[in-house]
Amino acid sequence: MTSYIVIGGGILGASTAYHLAKNKVDVTLIDRQDLGQASAAAAGIICPWISQRRNKKWYELVKNGAKYYKQLVFELEELGENATGYKQVGAIALQNDEKKLQKMLERAVEKRKDAPEIGELKILNPEETRKLFPLISEDFTSLYVEGAARVDGRSMRDALTRAAEKLGAKVIVGNAEVVNGCVLIEGTKLTADKIILTTGAWGNEIPDNLGVNMNVTFQKAQIMHFHIDNVNTGEWPVVLPPTNQYLLTFSDGKVVAGSTFEENTGYDIRVTEEGKQELLEKASGVAKSLENARIDEVRVGFRPYTPDFLPTIGKVPGFEHVYFANGLGASGLTAGPFVGAELANLVLGKNTVLNLADYAPM
Repeated sequence: MTSYIVIGGGILGASTAYHLAKNKVDVTLIDRQDLGQASAAAAGIICPWISQRRNKKWYELVKNGAKYYKQLVFELEELGENATGYKQVGAIALQNDEKKLQKMLERAVEKRKDAPEIGELKILNPEETRKLFPLISEDFTSLYVEGAARVDGRSMRDALTRAAEKLGAKVIVGNAEVVNGCVLIEGTKLTADKIILTTGAWGNEIPDNLGVNMNVTFQKAQIMHFHIDNVNTGEWPVVLPPTNQYLLTFSDGKVVAGSTFEENTGYDIRVTEEGKQELLEKASGVAKSLENARIDEVRVGFRPYTPDFLPTIGKVPGFEHVYFANGLGASGLTAGPFVGAELANLVLGKNTVLNLADYAPM
């Protein structure tokens, strides 16, 4: 039986291991549980259709990623994994410029032609907007996007990992190295026919040791979790303000505000006062009552990027049996599970939905 080792257990690596295990092959998932792993910190917004980003390769990736979630969640629930952190709650994109709001609606209507999962689209007045998300300040109109969803990265990662184990995958916690075509974990040697690297912000480490520069960089992100007493927030939609910030909720009064985008921090997992102040100011700018809300925690994660901000998926140059996927950036929770499925198909020699030559390393 062909054997596979996946190194890196974030949402991308966990999805890759799960999809390999579905194919009844010998799979081992290795993760050293670094603090700052992006999947563990992130609360994801599944709503790629209203982005103004023009890169068609990026859009194909995230469009398919959003579409894939319902199928994946159904499969996980069939395996008894009900705590996936995923829920379709819709989204409201805030605006106080009528022309921009209309343009946003027109773009979304056009994209719905080949992405029917977008669902209903409608412009809401300030009263209708606040009815869906009562914390919103009074002066915002919005575009409602029915098909949007939220996902908790930590919960989805863990559900995928548990599902992979149920299907026969082995999960090992430890530091993995690739030496002479083998994987070493704390001095123990493992062999595999194919090795798959999904190590996120630490994506350069193993390729560097192989003499290959994969050009992975990362940004630090801080994400603030508020608690609102005596309010049922579980069905509230995701909020997309005019800036690059967001608000989303989970049940039991949890409100999440994100995120900062910090360069050149190194692997510094400390919460900063500057980051907290930025998050609080921008969150209360659209939901003023959050100024006085209880802050439960601030999570820190490192988002991996490549130089052109397009994910890399394919073989490590010069190594036929070593595969690499990285650089999902702020789209990691939207695209990660789908990219894991595509990566599994690639290493298994199966057809993929995407033309992966568009995302090949180098």
